[in-house]
Amino acid sequence: MADREDKNIENVPGKFYVDSQCIDCDLCRETAPDNFTRADDEGYSFVFKQPANEEEEELCREAMEGCPVEAIGEDG
Repeated sequence: MADREDKNIENVPGKFYVDSQCIDCDLCRETAPDNFTRADDEGYSFVFKQPANEEEEELCREAMEGCPVEAIGEDG
């Protein structure tokens, strides 16, 4: 389960976040490319844009559920 106290610093404020357990597998970026991106120098993903509509929120939730290391969290 993702730890809100261990969020990657690049995450924009809001409901979804990625923590330091991310293994850079690309699943979230493929599932919700409008919301997740990669910190190239660090080799992990983060939320660069919170979902703006129901479709994006569903894709973020799908990415969270599919994350192999449970590095994606949702607050609220």
